[in-house]
Amino acid sequence: MAEAETRQRLLRTVKKEVKQIMEEAVTRKFVHEDSSHIVSFCAAVEACVLHGLKRRAAGFLRSNKIAALFMKVGKSFSPAEELCRKAQELEQIVESKRNQSLANQDSLRRLPKLPSLSQQVVRNLWIRTALIEKVLDKIVLHLVENSSKYYEKEAVLMDPVDGPILASLLVGPCALEYTKMKTADHFWTDPSADELVQRHRIHSGHSRQDSPTKRPALCIQKRHSSSSMDERPSPSPSARDYVESLHQNNRATLLFGKNNVLVQPRDDMEAIPGYLSLHQTADIMTLKWTPNQLMNGSVGDLDYEHSVYWDYAMTIRLEEIVYLHCHQQVDSGGTVVLVSQDGIQRPPLRFPRGGHLLQFLSCLENGLLPHGQLDPPLWSQRGKGKVFPKLRNRCTQGSSDSVSDKEEDEATDYVFRILFPNSQSEFVPPELMDQGATMWQPTPRKSSCSSCSQGSFSDGGPPNGCNHERAPLKLLCDQMKYQIISRAFYGWLAYCRHLSTVRTHLSALVNHAIVAPDVPCDAFGGLTAEVWRRFLQDGTAYKEQELLRLVYYGGVDPSLRKEVWPFLLGHYQFGMSEADRKEVDEQVRACYEQTMSEWLGCEAIVRQREKEQHAVALAKCLSLSASVDNPGTVHRTTPHDSSISNESSQSCGSDRQSLARLQSDSSSSTQQELLDMYTLNLHRIEKDVQRCDRNYWYFTPANLEKLRNIMCSYIWQHLEIGYVQGMCDLLAPLLVILDDEAMAFSCFTELMKRMNQNFPHGGAMDTHFANMRSLIQILDSEIFELMHQNGDYTHFYFCYRWFLLDFKRELVYDDVFAVWETIWAAKYASSGHFVLFIALALVEVYRDIILENNMDFTDIIKFFNEMAERHNIKQILTLARDLVCKVQTLIENK
Repeated sequence: MAEAETRQRLLRTVKKEVKQIMEEAVTRKFVHEDSSHIVSFCAAVEACVLHGLKRRAAGFLRSNKIAALFMKVGKSFSPAEELCRKAQELEQIVESKRNQSLANQDSLRRLPKLPSLSQQVVRNLWIRTALIEKVLDKIVLHLVENSSKYYEKEAVLMDPVDGPILASLLVGPCALEYTKMKTADHFWTDPSADELVQRHRIHSGHSRQDSPTKRPALCIQKRHSSSSMDERPSPSPSARDYVESLHQNNRATLLFGKNNVLVQPRDDMEAIPGYLSLHQTADIMTLKWTPNQLMNGSVGDLDYEHSVYWDYAMTIRLEEIVYLHCHQQVDSGGTVVLVSQDGIQRPPLRFPRGGHLLQFLSCLENGLLPHGQLDPPLWSQRGKGKVFPKLRNRCTQGSSDSVSDKEEDEATDYVFRILFPNSQSEFVPPELMDQGATMWQPTPRKSSCSSCSQGSFSDGGPPNGCNHERAPLKLLCDQMKYQIISRAFYGWLAYCRHLSTVRTHLSALVNHAIVAPDVPCDAFGGLTAEVWRRFLQDGTAYKEQELLRLVYYGGVDPSLRKEVWPFLLGHYQFGMSEADRKEVDEQVRACYEQTMSEWLGCEAIVRQREKEQHAVALAKCLSLSASVDNPGTVHRTTPHDSSISNESSQSCGSDRQSLARLQSDSSSSTQQELLDMYTLNLHRIEKDVQRCDRNYWYFTPANLEKLRNIMCSYIWQHLEIGYVQGMCDLLAPLLVILDDEAMAFSCFTELMKRMNQNFPHGGAMDTHFANMRSLIQILDSEIFELMHQNGDYTHFYFCYRWFLLDFKRELVYDDVFAVWETIWAAKYASSGHFVLFIALALVEVYRDIILENNMDFTDIIKFFNEMAERHNIKQILTLARDLVCKVQTLIENK
């Protein structure tokens, strides 16, 4: 049994990976060689090919068993011989590159034609090469046909069914074309969910939460094979992506670029040079500064991703910047300080000499047009292009427009404001805005004018004096102060409203009494065999609440689930004695057998009626055919049809009598309606039962028949509701654990008391969505804002399948068991709506990935569909329990 389960698991993995590759080929018209799906596929095929391999077939001393096997096959199979030659050439190139990398890092620059292969690709090099060369299916088929020569009897390829299936599965991937080209479609390809998760792990590994200049989220430009942090190549895909994003590409236009711009990231360190670049996309303009140490994307340093310089890299959205303070020094190229809306100053950017500061401002001004502008604008001077605005003469004796040659050579300071139409702050009073709109003239303040500040201000200051010039700066400071205070106030007000919403609208979602995990003892060990044995021996040894607390925090020991689940679902009560439990079992079994006898009688009539209809239709077709060939034979076929009808009616007489007994007090029209209703449900059940988890080891034909019996019995008792797709998914895990028809029927009936309202005939789904909306708005406003902006998918329809089936299709069976028993225990331990908090935890676990990639409704559906059966359920359950406790605490602190 264990070997059969292993074979099915290996084959199931290959099927899933083949499906991913074929879907990618259909939707994107090509498959990239570096796709993460290719890496996963090669690993899955290699696991199948190595399963049960004889030691002598792989070679006693060979570490690469696949290479040894393929070379052995190549002696008698020509496609494998050609493959071995190409794979060995690639191995030599990789080995040569590795040796030269260790000997001299600079030599990498002299090997431009060497392939950049990740460690996963190198590990599966032979399988991957066979796939690209389109001979993998032929080699595997050869291994299947000669399996006794290479494999033990328990191997996948020795199985008479699984072996040929595996070879057939590889035909599709081997027929595809693979590419390394960077086409336009390639740059815009959406990465898989697996790749997004891996990129996030790489990104979060070198980003520090306390860093004020945290490295920005990586722009997704092309697909790369992803790897864990310990196995990624040098440089990693994320580093290459970031460096490539600094240059002109299909997604952003490079407006300005200058190297050796100095920035002092921290007060305790020297200024370091870096590359300053200004990028413009269709929506935003972005300023990036990257230390020179990160600019070489081909270095061979394995610690490249861990470099501390990632903490110093800056990405600034220009829409967040309000002011640019430009300081010109006579002996250097000038400095720019960016001031954001909240008054925070970014580290100064010090330009080298040569007019680069003015060039930067000119490119910035051109990029802002036509939707924004610099205030004051740069002046256009014939022969010179853009120049700084002229300064007014601050001396009272001269004209306000006269400018001396000496003044042009002096160092001057400018403050430029970035203006966007219709983007005035909602917190600024109209009268202050009116003043601010007219306070800037092309007359920036002169940094050397210090003598005016010592003059007499008894008369309010001269009209052209420094006091008059400093007035706009005071207005700016007042405006900034007002904005900061306003935002603090509105933030506090929003928080109070959130608390009010929690207390008034969400208090019904959680139990008000907080059950601690460590009182009276640590509950994270779960319900163990020892605790359960003591409870069965002495019902007073543990109270029901204590047992439920253990299940909620630690789950049920897998060996006990068959005994404990009937208690959790309500089939038994916790205080029942053994005799009481046996009595309940006998009653349930008698009810189940009676129900089965009723619907089986009805089913026999349905089958007979279908046979009659089929016979009549067949006779009609024969009659029509005969009338075309010989019209005189039409009358002779009529008695034959009658005899068929009479014979059929006699054969089902006993079945009709049984139905009459079942419905003796009903009219014939009611009986006919009952037959039609049951027929419709029967066909739906049969379709779903045949498709239900057929890859799972438990569902043999005999057990699928049990599943059908239980479902038909339940629907017979609830014909007014009828069968709805998905009910089989809820029954299947119960049958796997209980492995008893009558017990599973009773527990399923109890489960459906809660789950029935989630189906279309109930109204619980809208309530779930509304509660989910409130929870996320309160507990994670940033995610909620993203959902609201990107097409407004705060309807949360992507959670529909989660709530409908209690996450059954999102998890593997072992995780489904753990989640379901936690939900059942949570009703008494923390919340009767624990499914909401599991759903919220699923979103929160991937929140950074969702935010970094700015996902819309389609993206998030695709992401979670691809992540199905790949979640870390321990992490999700822990987070869900923490979220419940967070809401309970908010309600408690009134």
